[in-house]
Amino acid sequence: MEKLRKIIHIDMDAFYASVEQLDNPELQGKPVAVGGSSQRGVVSAASYEARKFGVRSAMSSVIAKRNCPDLIFVKPRFERYKEISGQIREVFFEYTDLVEPLSLDEAYLDVTENKKGLPSATLIAKQIRNRIKEKTGLNASAGISINKFIAKVASDVNKPNGQKTVPPEEVLEFLEELDIRKFYGVGKVTAEKMYRLGIFSGKDLKLKTEEYLTEHFGKSGAHFYNVVRGIHHSEVKPHRIRKSLGAERTFNENISSEIFMLERLENIAEEIERRLNKSKVAGKTVTLKIKYSDFTQQTRSKTISYFISSKELILEIAKELLYQEKMKNSVRLLGISLSNLNTEKGDSQEEKKEISVQLKFKF
Repeated sequence: MEKLRKIIHIDMDAFYASVEQLDNPELQGKPVAVGGSSQRGVVSAASYEARKFGVRSAMSSVIAKRNCPDLIFVKPRFERYKEISGQIREVFFEYTDLVEPLSLDEAYLDVTENKKGLPSATLIAKQIRNRIKEKTGLNASAGISINKFIAKVASDVNKPNGQKTVPPEEVLEFLEELDIRKFYGVGKVTAEKMYRLGIFSGKDLKLKTEEYLTEHFGKSGAHFYNVVRGIHHSEVKPHRIRKSLGAERTFNENISSEIFMLERLENIAEEIERRLNKSKVAGKTVTLKIKYSDFTQQTRSKTISYFISSKELILEIAKELLYQEKMKNSVRLLGISLSNLNTEKGDSQEEKKEISVQLKFKF
């Protein structure tokens, strides 16, 4: 029998916007959007006051302002967000070393065995949220369960500033009642396809065989078949291996001149070189991303036989990819990414501690 684990997913509430409200009391209680307010601006994050008006991250600033005329735009301050993120992670490490950050504002924690010797993951999550509040003044939400998938879904249930525990005996019922859109890997297109097949909830999904799901959803079919049965073996990985590194730029005005594009690509390559040097990595595959004025997107890639990290070599390949075929329209965004990095050496074969689990499993 597989040993049950105690996994917590911590997710900060409207993190970027909350930091801005914390640092500027005049913004508290007001609809705030972090991002650019220009015609081409995009919302990076929205406060809960703004969300009431339908303002969401990745939304065009123009639409956001239309939805919420009183919306206050604030420029992002990533160094400040990183600083506070570091303080939050210090709290995590007070309880366990098995911490897997997903971004600046969320992480998985495996507290099956923890530094405080506490038997209840629910209590640990509560303590962590209180410690974060004491240390930073910010609110966090949490999900607690037997695997990463359920913990992540659960952390959204009682947002903001709440938590939800799904103990082992309630896992199957929780998953059956879950809206299909809440399942990891189910985006808008997949959800619409599932609706056409009569799958609206976890219960509907569970009625389908693995063969049926694989036939309709390819490799994802097996994933859907397993997770709805509470099977998700992914461990909390403290050292996530970076798979790629890139940068992109959205332009204030669409550009059609390849000379102007080359100038922008040079700036992007310079930024990537800086990040590569900071991370001490190099890669073999260069990918050029092009988003046209009609919002269609294209990627072009080239893999070479040796690792590179210099601006000159990255730019040389990016130029080659740019000239690979004629532009079909004016361009609103260009990006370069480097993958096939020299960090990808497979999972470490560290000895895994045996964890004894009593029959009564306190959550």
